[in-house]
Amino acid sequence: MFGAVQLKIMTRVFVSIFLSVFSLLLLAKPATVGAANKPNIVIIVADDLGWADVGYHSNRIPTPHLDRIAREGIQLDHFYVFPMCSPTRAGLMTGRYPIRFGMARAVIPPWRHFGLDPSEVTLPEALAKAGYQHRGVFGKWHLGHNDTKWHPNNQGFTHFHGHYNGAIDYFDLTREGERDWHINERASGEQGYSTDLIAVAASRFIVKQAKGIAPYFCYVPFNAPHSPFQAPEKYLKKFTHLAEGKAEGNNANKRQKVAAMVSCMDDGIGQILRAIDASGEADDTLVWFFSDNGGVAAIADNNLPLRGNKLDVWEGGVRVPAAIRWLGGGIRGGGKVSVPLSCIDVLPTLAKLTASALSSSLGNKPFDGRDVLDVLLAKRKRLNRELYFYHGQAGEDKEKIAIRTAKWKLLINGPNIAGGEWQTAKHERFLFRIDRDPNETTDLLSRHPEVAERLAVKLVAHRKLQPPGGVGVYNAGRKKFKAPADWVVR
Repeated sequence: MFGAVQLKIMTRVFVSIFLSVFSLLLLAKPATVGAANKPNIVIIVADDLGWADVGYHSNRIPTPHLDRIAREGIQLDHFYVFPMCSPTRAGLMTGRYPIRFGMARAVIPPWRHFGLDPSEVTLPEALAKAGYQHRGVFGKWHLGHNDTKWHPNNQGFTHFHGHYNGAIDYFDLTREGERDWHINERASGEQGYSTDLIAVAASRFIVKQAKGIAPYFCYVPFNAPHSPFQAPEKYLKKFTHLAEGKAEGNNANKRQKVAAMVSCMDDGIGQILRAIDASGEADDTLVWFFSDNGGVAAIADNNLPLRGNKLDVWEGGVRVPAAIRWLGGGIRGGGKVSVPLSCIDVLPTLAKLTASALSSSLGNKPFDGRDVLDVLLAKRKRLNRELYFYHGQAGEDKEKIAIRTAKWKLLINGPNIAGGEWQTAKHERFLFRIDRDPNETTDLLSRHPEVAERLAVKLVAHRKLQPPGGVGVYNAGRKKFKAPADWVVR
């Protein structure tokens, strides 16, 4: 029998142990689903990566580290983006169709004075409200550069390490004759191959920020394998069997160079995954990977078996390799999601995951994307909605626009359809049962004109969303442009 004194001592010890354990549990960063449990977030975006440019789709290019994300996580087998760089990035950052704020027509070339509207609430701004204190971007920005209001440090990121423009030289880091390499708002003299520099900087950020109490956000938009086609010699040697030798200069051996660039990027992604492992927070870190658009037409087989390429609204231009891994968050490894998802779903999903009050809109601007967490967790197998794709970089007489539903896809190539005309002799029209014919082989327009009519009404309404102005056609203003020194805005 215990006396009163002994019982009181044991009670105090028990209470002390309980409070200690409970305090540790409160300080931990669990990875189970819920607004109070916020994982680290790492989003990796490749540039012009084709459907067949990943190892888990084809044996053309070994990508063991991308394969690891797909194996330990799930493949997003019908993941859609937009036909080119800047619109996809704008959709990712806002959860909204970029046509709404003038960023769907074309990419932002060096000579364009335009950028992502600061009134749009961005993904890092949303995560800041959810307690993500450190929000870094490493790589290609491509959402505006000729005014600091469009720069990443003024769009919600706390750290920027990379380049403003697309298509920089991989070795000397220049565009239009000026170095485009920055750490935050300052030009950096850092030297090296851009893919390597991006991977190293992102990995260091991960290791450093994982030591903090708050979760972090790390956005890694690689510029590989976008042109110019340049790769380190050690990677070119791995793919000598792809060398063709039919042209000179940058046009020579494109298949070999792109394979080498993809392999180098994959090694960089492996470095990032090792940094996550070394941080001790792999279970608590969500990794989401996808390409910004399909592969380029210059590489004949990089999107097979899909039809089309970058700058198309065919599947090869807008359906891209994608995978997501969250080891401790309920995403079962090795699966494949066939529900059509989109880059505009990333922000609504992460907003709901990290702070439920931000689930339907931000800044009174409704999302076009959807919270798809239930799809990722295999709790839902269908989404009732349409997806839209638009490209007008060559001018209003040569536009490309499409709509995809769960069953159908209608494509229209030709003059701007905002006025309601889409069946003229200048318009190409195609209708597919995309659920049964994912490679778009059998045009059903003549058999189902009523379906095309119904979908065309929606397409016309979508095209009308384009506001006055917006980013112009690609070459407008090019001849008179001179790049600022080191791409620093004074």
